[in-house]
Amino acid sequence: MKNLVLMIISMMLMLAGTAHAGGDAAIGKEKSVVCQSCHGVDGNSVAPNYPKLAGQYEDYLYLTLQHYKSGVRNNAIMSGMVAALSEEDMKNLAAYFASQKGLIAVDVGMSAD
Repeated sequence: MKNLVLMIISMMLMLAGTAHAGGDAAIGKEKSVVCQSCHGVDGNSVAPNYPKLAGQYEDYLYLTLQHYKSGVRNNAIMSGMVAALSEEDMKNLAAYFASQKGLIAVDVGMSAD
């Protein structure tokens, strides 16, 4: 219940625009090297089990990193990845991935019938 309340409050702040990350994309690019193995060089993951980060809202990315670090969101891989990140690191990573062009995936297995 506590996690649900925290998530709702965080979403309200995000929607209100008060959680603006305001990071430095150039510094975030340097920090993003460790993210590339799962999320792709520019945040456009080619693996379907890792989300594309490129082009996402900066505030959303920052808030998501905060949630992994605080334990509101629980993922063994991401919890370990964010453990050593500072608030500034998270802001910078969010700024970098938000500044990248998101690529739309096309499912070639679907027919137009």
